[in-house]
Amino acid sequence: MALVFHKLVSLEEALRIIDEKMGGIKPLGIESVPLHHAYGRILAEDVYARVDSPPFDRSTVDGYAVIAEDTYNADEANPAKLKLLGKVEVGDIPNIEIYRGTCVEISTGAPIPRGADAVVMVEYTKTEDGDILVYRGVSPGENIAQTGSDASIGDLILRRGRRIGPREMGALAAVGCSEVKVYATPRVAIFSTGNELIPISEKLKPGKIYDVNSHAISAMLKDLGVKVDFHGILPDNYIVIKKSIEKALEKYDIIVTSGSTSAGFGDIIYRVFEELGGVLIHGLKIKPGKPTVIAATEDNKLLIGLPGFPLSAMMVFMVLAKPIIMKMMGMQSFGEENIVKAKIPIRIETGKGRRHLIPVQVLSSAEGLIAYPVLGDSGAATTLSIADGFIDIEEEKQYLSEDEEVAVKLFQPLKIPSISIVGSNCPALSILLDEAGLWDAKQVNVGSFSGWRALKRGEADIAGTHLLDPETRKYNIHMPRKMGLENEVEIYRGYIRTIGLVIAKENPKNIKKIEDILREDVIFVNRVKGSGVRTFLDIKLSELGVGEPEKKIRGYTYEVKTHTAVASAVAQGRADVGIAVGYVAELYGLDFIPLAEEYFDFAVRKDRLSKESVERFIETLRSESFHRKLEEIPYYKTCPETGRKIFG
Repeated sequence: MALVFHKLVSLEEALRIIDEKMGGIKPLGIESVPLHHAYGRILAEDVYARVDSPPFDRSTVDGYAVIAEDTYNADEANPAKLKLLGKVEVGDIPNIEIYRGTCVEISTGAPIPRGADAVVMVEYTKTEDGDILVYRGVSPGENIAQTGSDASIGDLILRRGRRIGPREMGALAAVGCSEVKVYATPRVAIFSTGNELIPISEKLKPGKIYDVNSHAISAMLKDLGVKVDFHGILPDNYIVIKKSIEKALEKYDIIVTSGSTSAGFGDIIYRVFEELGGVLIHGLKIKPGKPTVIAATEDNKLLIGLPGFPLSAMMVFMVLAKPIIMKMMGMQSFGEENIVKAKIPIRIETGKGRRHLIPVQVLSSAEGLIAYPVLGDSGAATTLSIADGFIDIEEEKQYLSEDEEVAVKLFQPLKIPSISIVGSNCPALSILLDEAGLWDAKQVNVGSFSGWRALKRGEADIAGTHLLDPETRKYNIHMPRKMGLENEVEIYRGYIRTIGLVIAKENPKNIKKIEDILREDVIFVNRVKGSGVRTFLDIKLSELGVGEPEKKIRGYTYEVKTHTAVASAVAQGRADVGIAVGYVAELYGLDFIPLAEEYFDFAVRKDRLSKESVERFIETLRSESFHRKLEEIPYYKTCPETGRKIFG
């Protein structure tokens, strides 16, 4: 069998092909359910009110039912005096009739007695010798909910295709719907495939990874209100996979798999799908998510093969599987699609014949919303946990330019964080935010230099920075002048952390100093441009007279975003050495050779200093409780200036 994808198709083509094969994607049937079992289901018919809501005129306050005209001239100096005839409680059928000069005490929700046309709130009355003094006039209808003011018999309450949530449950109950007709919910079975997968309950072994997709995709299906069962991890074995899916098809309407969807020798889902029904789609013109397989059986049961990499699997589910399943559930829309306009702060290469789906974090600025790409490979499992949404870039577009406006499809309604921190990655920052109680803080880890750019553009309140000045050998205080921000920022001293060479336990390569990264037998792992560690390294290489380091250092172009990624590369043997904070060497059980102490400081926009969250951040930075916790981290320490302003 040729190891090639079938014809790659666009998302729109994929949906059209599937729709045509199934004779139109439609619900699987209709059933009646009691209202108390209807939550999360989709209405299969329009619902009309069977009774008036409310079913009688009722008081909306505690007070006195009156004839409004009796109170027109009432005020603090000249209260209206009314004779009290009795009281009406909630659930009573009032048998008292009000006439001029009289009133009746009434509770919130109680029926309005005959003759009354308004209710005076009890706060504006006083009892005197059995009479009621009214100190504020009311108009006819005031504080009364009239019969049918919410809904009248025959009113259209909800349209078919609407998901029944808490608000809909209340509306249905209010108009007397004890039973509702809903669409049948598809039954979905999930399988994960791959010899490399193990359950998260087991200890991680070399060469193995945890099964992420079964948890993520199951949760996405449950969000839609779908009945879903996980049937375990299948090995890359054609017979086992075929028999397992074949058996599941006897009971389930939709089979969702992840992994084994590509076109290599070990990727066999598309062959199984072809034999069990017929492959409709094998390969999408999107990134991530190209290796996607869709098939359908003769009786229109759907087989959805998602890519094995978690980011790919989740993105394909959102843009392709979810719309299909929503139609099969009879759902007209799953809430309103939440789209906002934002600008991209950096240039991004796209195109190359594929549609790009790029997760983003959204920040606000004086110029509007800013969408920071969360760049990572399709195997990233945590990317979507920090993203606010994604941008959908058509395949013809070759790149997004800096400051280009894009449409962001939000995963949920956008919440503006109390504080935005853009810049360098640091484990201690999480401790600082936790100590300050700033749990909704938005952190965007893009490197120190990009943090300064975010300050300049007004996108960040604070930037975490540890950039060394090649001339003065001081950290960070040269940046305001360099960025033209002398009058716009203040810098507060943070803490000191030791950086150095992270190497394998017992130093098998006998690495002792930074010059050893030039050796032919040593593979280096580098940090990204704009990070403080990268700046430190390039200064050191310049001092050593090393020109064109990408040609002289094996791995110089192997760039990672975080300190932990450096340690991970060394721990897994993909590199022999990298430069990072000593703390991550401890985490990964590696050896560490200190090179320097660096200052991790915080630059703050002056126009944000009055924000309560920024004030709390700075106060916490100075606090003894934070200092004690910081000192517990290996290779971290405070200094006498910690929390003090050092510039501005």
